[in-house]
Amino acid sequence: MRRQNHFAILFGLVAGALCGIGANFAVAHYPVFKTALQFFTSYFAEPIGQIFLRLLFMIVIPLVFASLAKGVAHLEVHKLGRIGLKTAVYFLSITVVACTIGLFLVNIFKPGVGFDASTQAQLLETFHGQAQEAAQKGKIAEFGIQTFIQFIPKNPLQSGANNEMIPWIVFTLFFGLGLGFLEKEKGAWLLKPIEALNDVMVAIVGLIMKMAPLAVFCLLFAITSKFGWLILKQLLYYVSVVFFGYFLVLLVVYPLLIFFFGKMRPWEFYKKALPVLVTAFSTSSSAATLPTSIKTTEEELKVSPDIAGFVLPLGATLNMNGTALFEGVAVLFLAQVFGVDLTLGQQTIVLVLAVVSAVGAAGVPGGSIPLLALILATMGVPPEGLAVILGVDRLLDMGRTVLNVTGDMTAALYIQKSVKI
Repeated sequence: MRRQNHFAILFGLVAGALCGIGANFAVAHYPVFKTALQFFTSYFAEPIGQIFLRLLFMIVIPLVFASLAKGVAHLEVHKLGRIGLKTAVYFLSITVVACTIGLFLVNIFKPGVGFDASTQAQLLETFHGQAQEAAQKGKIAEFGIQTFIQFIPKNPLQSGANNEMIPWIVFTLFFGLGLGFLEKEKGAWLLKPIEALNDVMVAIVGLIMKMAPLAVFCLLFAITSKFGWLILKQLLYYVSVVFFGYFLVLLVVYPLLIFFFGKMRPWEFYKKALPVLVTAFSTSSSAATLPTSIKTTEEELKVSPDIAGFVLPLGATLNMNGTALFEGVAVLFLAQVFGVDLTLGQQTIVLVLAVVSAVGAAGVPGGSIPLLALILATMGVPPEGLAVILGVDRLLDMGRTVLNVTGDMTAALYIQKSVKI
């Protein structure tokens, strides 16, 4: 059923794009169809697309809280000592490196630049209201000491209600740390409901994604019927930049880590890890790949069950290298599309947000999309601009899951070689 849904989303992507381009061409040459197109777009395509996006927004705050708090609480820093600290530092370091590569590539290739002035003006007019609202609610103009102060919420519930992502994540991190420091008996009664909440949010994501094929069709139709082939041309460029970043991490960064820190030949690692990579690519889910990755890491990579049993489940929640890279590229791409000029300081904030929000991304297909919407809002980029890229996210999700899972396995290999238990 999961594969069928994937094919349905891809079909919705292609059908929506082709129908939209056809409608755009028809209206340009036969203006009599303009009224019918406006009616269909206004009363069918755009409402369905907006419902889908609002459903994603609906679950983002509880999803971030449950997933991030659960993952941090499981660190149990006071008990795990060096293993927990080394694992956390390793996860954070390679996630920062991956996201930095993505930001560097999007600044070099500028996939969002290239729209003619009239198309960009149409885009800005289409999303003008959302852009203003996003800018008023969340945009951070400069990167300085006041920025860090604003990261600390005075009222976390109010921050959550206002969809203020950074203060909410800061509160959730402290909550998870506090929960992890409690005695096991005292913390268990609270951790179980949080884990149950996380499971519920994951289930809701699955339900929402069932309408993704129709929503993708509507979103792509609404965009391409207005802007024609140019949007798809830029999307192909965007996808190419993202996958170039994926391959740099997979074929350059990870091999260096495997060789120098894991004390293993990279080609030998990838040969043994191939079943895990295939599973990750086909399911687009770190959680669904976890049983295969644990089995392969223990039996093929010779990592002890204690280390594999700790690092890999934790990595499925906290270590999202591919997700951070994707989010960084997506934010800058859409900023370029909408003509939002982000300074170096603001791009530094994008890096921080992408790394931190990747930790809170559920390890399920599409789990990073709700968080990406809030990063866009924070930086003053219209969150509804997700409609531009949502149709190709299925393909990008498959690639970033491979990066996420491979990063988990390199971490387990590193911990095995550096810590004796």
